[in-house]
Amino acid sequence: MSVIPRPASTVVLMDELSRVYMTRRPKTMKFLSGFYVFPGGSVEEDDFLLADNLLSHWQPTTNFCPSHYIAAARELYEEVGVLLGHQQGRETIQLEKKNSEEYRRLLIAGKISFSQLLKQERIELNLDKLSYFGHRITPKDRPHRFDVRFFIAELPAGQIPIPDENEIDEAFWINPAEAIQLFQKGELSMVPPTILSLQTIINYQNGGELRMLN
Repeated sequence: MSVIPRPASTVVLMDELSRVYMTRRPKTMKFLSGFYVFPGGSVEEDDFLLADNLLSHWQPTTNFCPSHYIAAARELYEEVGVLLGHQQGRETIQLEKKNSEEYRRLLIAGKISFSQLLKQERIELNLDKLSYFGHRITPKDRPHRFDVRFFIAELPAGQIPIPDENEIDEAFWINPAEAIQLFQKGELSMVPPTILSLQTIINYQNGGELRMLN
């Protein structure tokens, strides 16, 4: 009997130079250990329950559950410390580094919910900063299966990625075409969805649609 796929989200973070932020999973992890991937993970219960008053400047443009967007924003923050939104009365988000590190630690440990963090810091998520570009479901014969939605997000002004050392053992900015070349040389280990995401972005940068290639 095949495993029911878990809903999940993946985020390709891009900077002003059109580079993508790639991360490598620690070899101690049970799933995809040592592979280069983009920030992402499973949709959690709190992602389904996040109140509308914690969202801003966003209208649904897709026919799937908005919790995928929320999970994408949360995972991006948990893994690399980037938040898509603004604090009330401000155009940006200003959290002290020490406080942000503690919030991330508590989120990953399950001791605080994403919605609690947003409420405490008076933050509204701006989900229109996430551009949806594709959908994949892990094949039926795999022991770990995910129903994944893929997004692109531009790095917000004034923020820099700070990888979580427990979930990431290497991270760097790289041109999508260069990442593909390093994969072909055997220097970057990647799974098909990561490769397909990079190829989709290259196609988009060359004038194609922002839609995952088949």
